Amino acid sequence: MRVDRTALSLVLAFQLAACGGGGSSSGPPTSGGGGTPTPTPSTGACSLSAQQDFADQVLNEWYLFPDLLTPVNRATVSNLDDYLDARVAPARAQNRDRFFTFATSIAQENALINSGSSAGFGIRLSYDTLNRRLFVVEAYEGAPALAAGLDRGTEITAIGTSAASLQSVSSLFASGGSQAVADALGPSTAGLSRVLRFTPAGGASQERTVTKADFPLDPVSDRYGFSIITDGARRIGYINLRTFIIADAANQLRSAFGTLNAQGVTELIVDLRYNGGGLVSVGDTFGDLMGRGRVGQVWSREVLRASKSSENSTQLFRNEANAIAPTKVAFITTGASASASELVINSMLPYLGNNMALVGANSFGKPVGQFAFDLAACDLRIRAVAFQTVNANNQGEYYSGLASVVPNTCRAGDDITRPLGDPQEASIAAALDFLAGRACTPISGTAGDIAGTGPNGGQSTRQGLNLPEREPLQPRKPLPVQRELPGLF
Repeated sequence: MRVDRTALSLVLAFQLAACGGGGSSSGPPTSGGGGTPTPTPSTGACSLSAQQDFADQVLNEWYLFPDLLTPVNRATVSNLDDYLDARVAPARAQNRDRFFTFATSIAQENALINSGSSAGFGIRLSYDTLNRRLFVVEAYEGAPALAAGLDRGTEITAIGTSAASLQSVSSLFASGGSQAVADALGPSTAGLSRVLRFTPAGGASQERTVTKADFPLDPVSDRYGFSIITDGARRIGYINLRTFIIADAANQLRSAFGTLNAQGVTELIVDLRYNGGGLVSVGDTFGDLMGRGRVGQVWSREVLRASKSSENSTQLFRNEANAIAPTKVAFITTGASASASELVINSMLPYLGNNMALVGANSFGKPVGQFAFDLAACDLRIRAVAFQTVNANNQGEYYSGLASVVPNTCRAGDDITRPLGDPQEASIAAALDFLAGRACTPISGTAGDIAGTGPNGGQSTRQGLNLPEREPLQPRKPLPVQRELPGLF
């Protein structure tokens, strides 16, 4: 058995119509731990029973909550996913492992990290849970959907394999819920086409054949990922990070902070509204870039179960040439913000205190991370919750979301009628209010407190908005890229 600590995060997996979770992962303990090595299995050793044996070995030795594991009658389950879910059910009941422990493909996960690309339309989809309407909340540059005219705010009203087979989105929801809609969009296979009927924001209905293709998962959008916003006499740095999962995100962040450093900008809006997490190493770099004058101080700690306490680790602020010392930061989140996103926010608390705020909606609530345990001959990777992250003050109990621990919060909607990066977009406008010292309405302590943020979303009337509750469209069995980027198709 090989344990990998190269750091992956999972995110809002809506498995079996239940809310999954976002997550950060780290790689194997540097002391060489990782359990009892097992011989490379033969093909016959990849049976369900052998996989369950492997899962038990991992969980019994490494699972963060050993007292919350339960025995399972193997005869009652037919696949490894259901077996893992059943074994950690007590932890899930306590809100500590909301489908954060799961099985995946080694090859698919490694390809995602290394290539920084995926196959699909290149859009992130969210649906109105009350009215059964499907919307594009984000579109990737260089991808087929944006080239066909689908961008943020576009409503998809019908899907088909041809114009003659178009089915309305409302009928798909009525017949099989969100899974029927996901199925209609087809697998993530380059070359696969679908006919989409859609209405762009402010435009007329149209039909287009859109063919899936490989596209880059650019962590910082070239269109709106970074800008400097002028608010009166003040200049505010705006950074929208889509994901921590792509290794190149660290260099893109360095570039953005280089501009902030050169121009003396110290007030920030960090937009993580759809960011489910990713590489812990990228999160650490993000912290370093906000750590000017703090080199050598504690950024975060990883805490394992008592029997593995020798593997606990502390991450210190490191020197980054482009680092700034932020004076005030507004973090935009929704119920889709999880894992490494939350780690960054929580780790800044001891240093910014009242000079930071959570804006938009409450975050997902995942202060734990996974290690990767590989059964290589079976292309099997088990991501098991193995550590909790805490900040320099040893704070890390935000299973109900960060609104419970961040001193300032400002409730705002995710207004898809405006582009990301637009100062008049509801959440960005609320962030500017906080930075300017203007009053705002606090977020409740409920995860997904506001429209478009998850299963517990509400209504927003800020600036005359009445935004319906939305949540990411996820297939029942999401691909690794969909775990990291909820709603991606």
